[in-house]
Amino acid sequence: MDVSFTDRPEEKAMSWTERLRLVAVLEDCSDQLFLVEHSLKVQKVRAQGQAGAREIARLKKLNGHCQDISRQISSLHWALEKGQSYSSFLDDVEKKKQKKECDNMIRNAKRELEERAQTLQRQKEELQEKNWILKDLYHLATHLKCQQKEQSLEIAYRKKTVEKIMEMQHQLEINRAEQLLEEQLELLQKQLKEESRVHEESRKYLQNQHEEVQQKLEEWQQRTQQMLQEKKQQLNNVCCQKTVNLDKVSEMRRKFREMEQVVMDDREEQEKLRQQQAEARAATKLQAWWRGCMVRRGLGAFKTPDKSKKGKKKEGKKEKKKKEGKKEKKMKKK
Repeated sequence: MDVSFTDRPEEKAMSWTERLRLVAVLEDCSDQLFLVEHSLKVQKVRAQGQAGAREIARLKKLNGHCQDISRQISSLHWALEKGQSYSSFLDDVEKKKQKKECDNMIRNAKRELEERAQTLQRQKEELQEKNWILKDLYHLATHLKCQQKEQSLEIAYRKKTVEKIMEMQHQLEINRAEQLLEEQLELLQKQLKEESRVHEESRKYLQNQHEEVQQKLEEWQQRTQQMLQEKKQQLNNVCCQKTVNLDKVSEMRRKFREMEQVVMDDREEQEKLRQQQAEARAATKLQAWWRGCMVRRGLGAFKTPDKSKKGKKKEGKKEKKKKEGKKEKKMKKK
């Protein structure tokens, strides 16, 4: 990991609060780097085998980067705590960057030299192998020339025999092909006759089916026309029935309104009758209370007369009470 500052800002004095904030951020970064280094150590322990060796190399490289960053953070932290600016830190980072670039250039040059040496060694080995191959090819060519002379005679003889055999095989194949073609021709003629017979039968069958379908179609058309007429008649009947039902509904609504009015009038009359009965009962109760008060206090006609008149008054009172009881019974019945 390279920490670089390409666009270096102008150096300016930092306030005390800014230095404190930057110091807090650096402390947090150092803690996180410590945790990363610890996790890398744990991963190193877990890595095993050939894949583990590659992983260990990668983890070592990451650990070195973490250590470089932690050193840079600690130097910046020390400079900020002393009250200095961060220009010295930027100079250190620039120097380290230049040093690293020089190291990379030297390393790349060494690698290129090693690669060139390896390529030269490889080319030398390839040239030696090619020389040995050329020697082997020369010996082989001389041996092949001798064999070629021997085989040329054999090839000429074999060529003649092969030509004769090929002519015989070709003739046999022609005969077989002619025989197969004749058999196929006979088979095709039989198939053609069978196909023509089947075609004629299918044509007759389809013609009969067509005639039957035409007859059924005519019958169905007649049925549909008849059904349409019947449905139209039913629709007319339904429309007439609908008009009749609408008239009945309007008549029933009118009767319903009349009956509703009658019921309302009857309810009003019953309400008036109940009110009259309640008023009559209240009046009788009031009269009875008033008579009781007059009798108890001896007012009006209920004054205490002489002894001779007491008997007559008692009889008159009994008759009045009987008449009042009859009136109340009549009112209750109503």
